[in-house]
Amino acid sequence: MILKEFSKFIQKRNKSIINNETTATKILCEWIKLVINKNPKNHVDKIVHKEIMLAENKSGDFLIIGKSDSGRVLINALYNYALSYEHYIMSKWLENKNSNDFLN
Repeated sequence: MILKEFSKFIQKRNKSIINNETTATKILCEWIKLVINKNPKNHVDKIVHKEIMLAENKSGDFLIIGKSDSGRVLINALYNYALSYEHYIMSKWLENKNSNDFLN
């Protein structure tokens, strides 16, 4: 259920990934920040609040920390999903390209 909510969020950002404006891990950080900064209204929000902590510095670097073993498993699943989704989007983008498209 948590991966489903994150997948809805990241799917809206396909163009940003393809245009190299952001990465899937940065989108994951944005989603976690968005969920943590609002009052929890559903089970997903409550679980993220209880299991995940986000630290970010002034330059935009971030650290996602699991508050428990289950939080670390959740973070690992979200991170792996983000990476696999980014690879999937880029492979679909490359599908219709040929080597001449990348010549200067």
